[in-house]
Amino acid sequence: MERREEMEKQWKLYEAYNDLHSLAQEFETSFEAPAILVVGHQTDGKSALVEALMGFQFNHVGGGTKTRRPITLHMKYNPDCESPLCFLVSDFDPNSLHLKSLDAIQAYIEAENKRLESEPCQFSSKEIIIKVEYKYCPNLTIIDTPGLTAPAPARKNRAPQAQASAVESLVRAKMQHKEFIILCLEDCSDWSNATTRRVVMQIDPELSRTVIVSTKLDTKIPQFARASDVEVFLSPPACTLDGFILGDSPFFTSVPSGRVGSFPDSVYRSNDEFKKWPSWSEGGISGQYWSLMVWGVRRGGGLEAAQWWARAVCLRETEDISSLEEKLGRQLSKRERSRIGISSLRLFLEELLEKRYIDSVPLIIPLLEKEHRSATKNMNEINEELSMLSELNLKEKGREFHDHFLTKLSLLLKGSIVAPPDKFGETLQDERVQGGAFIGPDGLQFPPKLIPNAGMRLYGGAQYHRAMAEFRFVVGGTKCPQITREEIVNACGVEDIHDGTNYSRTACVIAVSKARDTFEPFLQQLGNRLLHILKRLLPICIHLLQKDGQYLSHNEVFLDRVASAFSNFAESTESSCRENGTDPSLISSSIGSQDSIVNEKPENKPKAGAKSSHLVPGVDSGNSAQMTETRLADLLDNTLWNRRLAPSSERIVYALVQQIFHGIKEYFLASAELKFNCFLLMPIVDKLPTLLREDLECNFENNVDSIFDISSLRSSLDQRKRDVEIELRRIRRLKDKFKQIHTQQYQEVKSAP
Repeated sequence: MERREEMEKQWKLYEAYNDLHSLAQEFETSFEAPAILVVGHQTDGKSALVEALMGFQFNHVGGGTKTRRPITLHMKYNPDCESPLCFLVSDFDPNSLHLKSLDAIQAYIEAENKRLESEPCQFSSKEIIIKVEYKYCPNLTIIDTPGLTAPAPARKNRAPQAQASAVESLVRAKMQHKEFIILCLEDCSDWSNATTRRVVMQIDPELSRTVIVSTKLDTKIPQFARASDVEVFLSPPACTLDGFILGDSPFFTSVPSGRVGSFPDSVYRSNDEFKKWPSWSEGGISGQYWSLMVWGVRRGGGLEAAQWWARAVCLRETEDISSLEEKLGRQLSKRERSRIGISSLRLFLEELLEKRYIDSVPLIIPLLEKEHRSATKNMNEINEELSMLSELNLKEKGREFHDHFLTKLSLLLKGSIVAPPDKFGETLQDERVQGGAFIGPDGLQFPPKLIPNAGMRLYGGAQYHRAMAEFRFVVGGTKCPQITREEIVNACGVEDIHDGTNYSRTACVIAVSKARDTFEPFLQQLGNRLLHILKRLLPICIHLLQKDGQYLSHNEVFLDRVASAFSNFAESTESSCRENGTDPSLISSSIGSQDSIVNEKPENKPKAGAKSSHLVPGVDSGNSAQMTETRLADLLDNTLWNRRLAPSSERIVYALVQQIFHGIKEYFLASAELKFNCFLLMPIVDKLPTLLREDLECNFENNVDSIFDISSLRSSLDQRKRDVEIELRRIRRLKDKFKQIHTQQYQEVKSAP
């Protein structure tokens, strides 16, 4: 009788946590019930281990290639259940339990897999919840995740690589829950090979909430040639595991081979046949098997409750222990035996989970109180929205939203830290991927580390400033492209009144052409980058409005109108700004300043030759003038009047082109930055408010019904109200359950001697 009361108390505790887990899954609340999260690769024997913990075989329960949603198994030890009772929890109503056969549950899982295969994201984090009652089940909550994979890096394996990345992201997200105990499965005989631990330690680097299990022990024992290898395997050095794992050392498990079912490769046709193998005469009653029967008697089920559960798994454990002792040449210690076999693992997990449950009871009650207050506040807001649901009130709310939105937009451009950078910021590398990179004529990008603040996650005005700084850095470091002799000759052309060659004009023609081909792509890239930065302000503004309670929720049409108007204005303004920036005058107008240098008249320059003749004694001024005229004639004959390019002529043209190109670059940088600031950034601040207001008032006057669908909005609010009412009732019931459990625990502690 006392034993029965103890079991009923334990059932109440487990049921309360199962309900808490379901509530957290459905409403995505901030609390989470303790549970065992199974993580492993597809070939680690994860499915077989979960089945052995359940006490019966259930094909395709594991997370392997065929499962695209995590499966939560709420297992309950019930000595009155001779066969497994499986209840499938509805995805839409967690209070709705459907008694299903194993085949029906398997069919449901396969249907979910086919549905997800056709969706863009082929995996879902929403759990399939199954409640199981059985006299061979432990009291455990196990979450079985899809199996991790490691596809080859070849380009042809892009689809498997994408799936592997999606599975790893899903598993990592599940491991983020601090209340979960991670069951990390490793199928290796050398602990330095951290396949699954590599993923687990990214979330739990110290392995402080991780239990490590080495699976397929029966296949590893024959691989060891020396007793010392077995010693290291059973008791790995602390430095090898890189942490302080739960249980202080790994567990080692094996499961009987063979499947249950009607498939051609199935060894057993039913779970009864699986449980009855092997016969008593084959295995005998070993010490390990006897301890399992004693465990079953202690649990209240008697000899019958343990024997069928233990038979198939027990012989495997007995053989593993015998093989290990033979390899070691000695008997295993009590501590070593406590780490070998499914029975040891499940007892450890059950005791660990029960302790976590009991310790967490006082902590859960305040969280439920907080969630109850939050849900109550949400209900009051819904009631207020329903009471003010009229066309006049909605118009006024729309105008308020307009003002709040523009305030947040201006705040982000001027600089703010109200939005979390880890969520909304972008590093320079991320910005290049999403908004495009500055690529020069050589097709190369500057390393991000050369740009200030490249590794910081920025948004708003700070990100805009960094993009302009990178633009100045990249364009400022651009050199004039190479000039060929053919280009020089083609640029010379022919004059209308004489056949002379104006090398000043030739240099200008070449410099302008080279500058336009070099700098115009940068304008396109700058426009795309700045447009990306401005468009990113919209979701950040929405986040800030939601944070401050200024968001106009459940008015998607109105919000889409505002978002569309903002995006269209940003795109049209950027396009107009870029067209002004690519106007030929932007580059050509810089030539004027260069012409004054290149075409400077000789009479304005000091006559060095004449001055020298007066300074040198013994030189006749008439002979000097004659020599100067001769040299000038030779120079003109070799340059202006001769189209055969001499090296001196080529050097003159190249030097002029370099000088003009540099001047154009300086003018282009200053002009482009000024134009984008004046014609892109300033209109966002000055013109956008007027445009949004005009668009808003025009829609209010002409077609307000298309913006605010009052009947649909009322229906949506009514549905939200019903959902919150359900959530409030469930939270109240859970509060009462946990308070009752806490009161019982307090009374037991108080009455204890």
